[in-house]
Amino acid sequence: MIFKDLLEYFGIEESFPDYLLEQSFNKVFLDGEFSKENNNYKIVVTTRQNVTHQMFIKPGEDYPVIIMSELPNGSLNGMKFGQTEDDEVYINEL
Repeated sequence: MIFKDLLEYFGIEESFPDYLLEQSFNKVFLDGEFSKENNNYKIVVTTRQNVTHQMFIKPGEDYPVIIMSELPNGSLNGMKFGQTEDDEVYINEL
């Protein structure tokens, strides 16, 4: 599933960089719990393997999409997607 499909599914009508609209994400987010606060969005889903994935969507921010996963042992990891394709930051072992 690509990001623009996820935006359409949840009815998010915001502007994002073109590369990000074509970015592939796991379709598990389609089953997530969706919430909106101000102009920010959050999708949270827990898989059968007891891993909780969170997608933070913050239009206009330096990093408009952040994925954070909490593993069963409590470890966190994830990725921040910037305004350009070469501005992606891995978040490991927090």
